[in-house]
Amino acid sequence: MFNRFIDTSYAPVVRTNVNRLVWGRLISNACYRFAPPFIAVIARGLDVSVAEIGIAFTIGEFAGLLSPVIGRYVDRANRLVAMTAGMVLITASVLLAAFSTNLVMFAAAMFLMSASKVLFDTSLIVWVNDHVPYEKRGRIVGIIETSWALSLFIGVAIMGIATALISWRAGFLVGAVAMVISGALIATGLPRHDAHAPPKEFIRGKIPANAWLIFACSFLLMGASQCVSITFGPWFEDEFGFTSAALIAVVVALGVFELVSSIGSSRVTDVWGKEISVRRGVVLMVITGCAMSVGTHVSLIALPMLILFIAGFEFALVSMLPLAANLVPTAGGIGLGLTVGAGTCGRAVFSSVATRLYDSVGPVGPAVSATVLAALTVVAITVYARSAR
Repeated sequence: MFNRFIDTSYAPVVRTNVNRLVWGRLISNACYRFAPPFIAVIARGLDVSVAEIGIAFTIGEFAGLLSPVIGRYVDRANRLVAMTAGMVLITASVLLAAFSTNLVMFAAAMFLMSASKVLFDTSLIVWVNDHVPYEKRGRIVGIIETSWALSLFIGVAIMGIATALISWRAGFLVGAVAMVISGALIATGLPRHDAHAPPKEFIRGKIPANAWLIFACSFLLMGASQCVSITFGPWFEDEFGFTSAALIAVVVALGVFELVSSIGSSRVTDVWGKEISVRRGVVLMVITGCAMSVGTHVSLIALPMLILFIAGFEFALVSMLPLAANLVPTAGGIGLGLTVGAGTCGRAVFSSVATRLYDSVGPVGPAVSATVLAALTVVAITVYARSAR
């Protein structure tokens, strides 16, 4: 399915395994992305407020602080073992969320999910680094990252249907079953003989000074996305009267545009350059964020601007991943792990900030915050591009 987009210039092991890797990422992403659109539904189920459930997400995202440690582990570990461990822990976290009876259990589930997602994602991308030259990674990473978009209008949509028909707990259980099946396919299908870290990766890499600008970009970019991703559910419920079924339709629309962005990134990032591609995606976020901020009470403005904002985010994120994985060429897991860690910290901080702003001033607060963070990302990636030259 996905391997038809990869020509024979890529290694046979990449062409053979890209399908199962994309599906594994798709399902893990769906499990990770399921809760935010239904935050109000989950909050009611646990008998807490939106702001309180936002604290649970904040605690969960702080698992990103483990990313540097996880990245160093992946640099030295068997990639297949690391991926398998990540998938097992993701499944465990989804089951814990499904059976949560209070906010503490749900927060623990979110923490475990975030940490295990970092482990799985980092080991997968580093496996790609082992087999794909840097000048070709933009395309293969773009193809794999279509799973982020597909996770919305396939994975989250199916989990959302289970939520609408039964309950949000059933939505999580659907994700857990799918994760078990996908994990088994990857664990039994990927070759074991080439899953070890290449000898050169044991060289301790030094983080260049300008790499901190990429970490800042990740923090700001993820924070901007989280501001609107975690609040659009209650926003559209309260402001426009959206039901769970209507939210599923929004999720599908977001997924379609994210998919277009992922495919676009896979085709143009290597041509435009990684830094330019990131900047163009974030500029779209700034423009649509401004429109969204002044049109929070008008559905004909808010909905399309939200969709384009998330599309710009997806394009920028996919374009940044191969850049992040090459920050420390001798140890890709370190640079990627720190980038992912910075991003998860951004989500952690702004999960709480956005939900509190929503409770205090309404949807305009998260929308303005997202726009400001996107504007700061433009500055950071521009400074990095100049320093890299």
